[in-house]
Amino acid sequence: MPTQITQNESDALISFRIEGEMLLDDALLLERIVSSDESDRSIVVDLADLDFLDSEAAQVLRRLETDRGIKFEGTETFLQSSIDLAERMAG
Repeated sequence: MPTQITQNESDALISFRIEGEMLLDDALLLERIVSSDESDRSIVVDLADLDFLDSEAAQVLRRLETDRGIKFEGTETFLQSSIDLAERMAG
């Protein structure tokens, strides 16, 4: 499934919902979008509908978290989906 990035804005918050698979190019696109915002609004990224995250994209997300203070939501859902998939494949 291709990556879909949905952006919603309010006076105090910018939120992004990521769906599908996130590869390096997708993460770099998100980084460019986030970096172009010059406001002081908080930024939240919802990963609950993410199906796959490669290691290079994960490094970009980590950089966004540490350098830009981006908050991530829905990581529990993504992690549980990954565990469920691994269990199905194992047996």
